[in-house]
Amino acid sequence: MKAEWFDFELPERLIAQTPLPERTASRLLTLEKATGRIAHHTFRDLAAYVREGDTFVFNDTRVMPARLIGVKADTGAKVELLLLKQLEGDRWETLAKPAKRLKRGTEIAFGDQAGTPLLRAVVEEEGEMGSRIVRFRYEGIFHELLDRLGEMPLPPYIKTRLEDRERYQTVYARHTGSAAAPTAGLHFTEPFMRELQDKGVQIAYVTLHVGLGTFRPISAENVEDHEMHAEYYRLDEANARMIREAKQAGRRIVAIGTTSARTLETLGGRYPDGNIEACSGWTDIFIYPGYKFRMVDALLTNFHLPQSTLVMLVSALAGRDAVMRAYAEAIEREYRFFSFGDAMFIY
Repeated sequence: MKAEWFDFELPERLIAQTPLPERTASRLLTLEKATGRIAHHTFRDLAAYVREGDTFVFNDTRVMPARLIGVKADTGAKVELLLLKQLEGDRWETLAKPAKRLKRGTEIAFGDQAGTPLLRAVVEEEGEMGSRIVRFRYEGIFHELLDRLGEMPLPPYIKTRLEDRERYQTVYARHTGSAAAPTAGLHFTEPFMRELQDKGVQIAYVTLHVGLGTFRPISAENVEDHEMHAEYYRLDEANARMIREAKQAGRRIVAIGTTSARTLETLGGRYPDGNIEACSGWTDIFIYPGYKFRMVDALLTNFHLPQSTLVMLVSALAGRDAVMRAYAEAIEREYRFFSFGDAMFIY
């Protein structure tokens, strides 16, 4: 399967660079899997598409202030680290910029208190595409220092600095660990979630800490040659029971976002008999057309990059041709794309 089959022209003006004033103010494109029928709504119209007994599964990860700006200890040159994944203890996988300046053994200093850095990092390993493994040195509590020194890791196409950090968090974010927000959830407010529950929707949560590998475009010519970066997921007993009982009863499982979908399908592969249990681990699942979904019946998601793993996941659920038609209509009607963009519901 060729990556170019998932390419399309995206005008730059459609890339959403700022959040809408209200979370539920976005537009909603709906795509019916069985017929390919497309319709256009506002996001709040999602309530008209729910069924009593639906289980909406949200990713309750919380974004870290993962962008650190520092200087090389020996030269004072400015460098940037984006924290991607905690490996063990104070060792982290990071994305460095400019990476060529950060050789093994390089020390980076962050913050300053009476001439002493509040946080230091030493490069231990050099990886590909700007990846660096670093070990942090500090006094005190790491996440308190990160809160003080770090910035929200907004995508590069968002040029405006967010005054309110919480606007890049879902209203239900709980467990800190992501390098990017699960953006389908940014549309929801607590009152709207209660409205859905009043219509008979059950709400369950999984946790998947989002890494940048999810969003990187495919560089391989053939889709099958692409390798996904592993991301950590977790499911507790209460939510495992809710998802298990819903699936066993034949009720519809609605994934809120591609990260929730990937977690659910990882669970489906881990428990093929449907007896989902509390668990945790790492997933590098890559979903593209030809994949047979075990868990997800419907999906709410944003609009994604051409040739990305995310548009391939969406195409696996609804069919490539139907998704490309839906994207063409979205572009023609000037829907907003990406993190702060509009939404698409596949059912």
